[in-house]
Amino acid sequence: MPKERVLILDKERIQWKLQRMAYQVWEHNSSEDAVTLIGIEGSGLAVANNLAARLQQISPLKVDVIPVKLNKKKPLGKEISIEHDLTGKSIVLVDDVANSGKTLLYALRPVMDYETKKILIAVLVERKHKSFPVSPDIVGHSVATTIQEHIEVETDKDEITAAYLK
Repeated sequence: MPKERVLILDKERIQWKLQRMAYQVWEHNSSEDAVTLIGIEGSGLAVANNLAARLQQISPLKVDVIPVKLNKKKPLGKEISIEHDLTGKSIVLVDDVANSGKTLLYALRPVMDYETKKILIAVLVERKHKSFPVSPDIVGHSVATTIQEHIEVETDKDEITAAYLK
């Protein structure tokens, strides 16, 4: 029997969460001229692009979005690299969901090759039961789940349409 999906965020609520997250990114970077959002390819990059668009509307920050590609199931299968110099930059690593925390940790590895000014982690949905010691700084929505449950964010290109608990 397939697992039932339960809607936890609809499109309208996602828009509110993203707007609030954008204000938080600006608050954390109010003394900066620029911020670099690193979106984990897939839904994480969609969240980063949405945050960038909102930041450009509400703040004077220069916003760059950089994708980082990694295999979420086998992160050591291929080298993870970032093709931009991040030295001296204020970084926000962005993903759609903090499930176990593993993806976020592996995505941080190439960022640590640079001497950045600061690094924050932002996620649209945070799951409370994580297996790895990752605590996002900016969270759109937090959900207490069981170990067996999974959170899934649906996108249509850069449009984030829903989040489900499965």
